[in-house]
Amino acid sequence: MPAEPLSRPRIVAAAIDLIEREGADAVSMRRIAADLGVGVMSLYNHVPNKAALLDAVAETVLSGIEFTDDPDAGWTDRVRMQARAFRQIAHHYPRCTMVVVSRQLQSPAGLLPVERALATLRSAGFDGEEAVRILRMFIAYIVGSLLREVGVTPTFAPVHSSPVDLRKVDPALFPEIDALSAELGSCDHEAEFEFGMELLVQAIAVRREQGNG
Repeated sequence: MPAEPLSRPRIVAAAIDLIEREGADAVSMRRIAADLGVGVMSLYNHVPNKAALLDAVAETVLSGIEFTDDPDAGWTDRVRMQARAFRQIAHHYPRCTMVVVSRQLQSPAGLLPVERALATLRSAGFDGEEAVRILRMFIAYIVGSLLREVGVTPTFAPVHSSPVDLRKVDPALFPEIDALSAELGSCDHEAEFEFGMELLVQAIAVRREQGNG
């Protein structure tokens, strides 16, 4: 069976796979070429350099976001839909999501989620500065939730949470930690995300109402 021809999508797919296995620091043109079983110079016919490859990874991941945005829905529901859509793709590609938030993307695929989010906030009545700040806040919240949920650290090493060890906690010094050790030692990530998102949505809804007062 003949080998699949080398192409830009194939190179990008190999980079995505490598990043999810070993992290973005593992990516180099030489490593991608080795994984694909081709000469490194052949990659440059499709991708000019590593920076362009990482941009392509980010754009490919973003293009996979499945928006179920309903233009007839209220703006708070639309914000929730968009946040969940971004979280879903981030959960599927956790390490590549770190690449997404580190790149300044100029392509339609990279700009479309930003355009949709800003349009939703502007239609709700927020001015430009507030819309940008709210967008950045939601991105920070979603990425922070992702870091906790999948254990993606700055060095891309997986971490595993464990319940608080009561044998190491002095109840006299830390009575609240002692009393809440069961809660601290467990986490329903879906429920935690929804709880935090609701706090943010409700807070910006109150701000919008105050702005109309």
